[in-house]
Amino acid sequence: MTGSERLDTVRRLATPEGCIIDLRLAGPVVRARAWLVDFLIRFAVWLLLVVVASRLGDFGAGLLLLAAFLLEWIYPIVFEIWFHGQTPGKRACGLAVVHDDGRPVGGNAGFIRNSLRAIDFLPLFYATGFISSLLDADGKRLGDLAAGTLVVHVGSGRRPPMSAGSDVGSEPPPCALSREEQLVLIEFSQRAPLLTPERAAELAAAAGPLLAGVDGEAAPLRLQRIGSFLLGSRAG
Repeated sequence: MTGSERLDTVRRLATPEGCIIDLRLAGPVVRARAWLVDFLIRFAVWLLLVVVASRLGDFGAGLLLLAAFLLEWIYPIVFEIWFHGQTPGKRACGLAVVHDDGRPVGGNAGFIRNSLRAIDFLPLFYATGFISSLLDADGKRLGDLAAGTLVVHVGSGRRPPMSAGSDVGSEPPPCALSREEQLVLIEFSQRAPLLTPERAAELAAAAGPLLAGVDGEAAPLRLQRIGSFLLGSRAG
C-alpha cells in the first residue's frame, strides 16, 4: 500500500493557503438519481405549461417551444451558476458541481458542461456520458472533461468522531510505516464506518502485508484497529 493510492472516491487537494480539502466524487448512480429528480421537476412544469398553452392558440404553441428550450438548456445552467453548482435535483441528493480545484463553478464552465449534454446523451439516454464516467478516474462525463469540472458530495461528508479508545480497539502495525501510509490508514479507519462491508473489505485488501492472512470482514477491522493505534499515538 502506498500513500499515492487514493482512498475510495476521495480527491485530496492542497490550496495555496496550505489547507487540505477532501472532495468526495459522486458516482454515476447518485448522479442519475439527481438527474431524475430534475427531470420530474421539469416535466411537472412542462405539464402545467401545456395546460396554459392549450388555451392560447398559436401563441401557446410558441410558448411551449420557448419553454422546452429554457427547461432543457437554461434550467441547469442558471441553477449551477447562481445556486452554488446545484440544481434542485443535485441539492436533493447532496451533490454540487465544482471546478477541478474545488472552486465554485463559474459561468463559462457551467455553459460548456451543459452545452455538451447533447453529445453525452448520444446515442440514447446519456449512454456516451455514462461510458465516459466509467472510464474516467474522476467519474467525468464529456461535458465535465471539457469544462474542467467535478460533481462531488456536499454536506454529507461528516466523519464519525474517533479516538484512541474506539470500539474496535487498537493494534500496533506489524511493520514500519511511512508517514503517507500512516495517514492513509487513519483516513481509512475514520471512513470505514461510512462504507458498506463489501466496499470496506475491497479497500482493505490493498493493504497487503498489514493483513497477515486476515481476509473478509476481519481485514477492515484490523486496519481500523491499526488506524486507531496510530491516531492515539499522534494524539499523544
